[in-house]
Amino acid sequence: MKREATGHVLQAMRCVLEGKLYLGDKVAGMMAEKFVDGKLAATISPAELLSDRELEVFELLGRGHSTRQIGEKRHISFRTVQSFCARIKEKLKPSSAAELLREGVRWHDSHQNY
Repeated sequence: MKREATGHVLQAMRCVLEGKLYLGDKVAGMMAEKFVDGKLAATISPAELLSDRELEVFELLGRGHSTRQIGEKRHISFRTVQSFCARIKEKLKPSSAAELLREGVRWHDSHQNY
């Protein structure tokens, strides 16, 4: 996570350089809690899986913006938006691009009053 202490970041980097997966205490705890509670992946909110920027892109997709429009709106390149979309797809595992878009619309509709 972005706000981790320097020591944790260094530990994470060493772990990744060794080819291992690193999870911070908070994320590992959340995953363990989900596993113990027996919750299905489908019940996990995108907000729990996505970074702030990924969630922002996901919401803009749900509002009907194209990847080019998102790039222009957020002053980032089209390719950067595509990278965010690829990571979102990896995390949410939609069966198709249309399903990802539907999930984005659902997310936007359910959170537009917040």
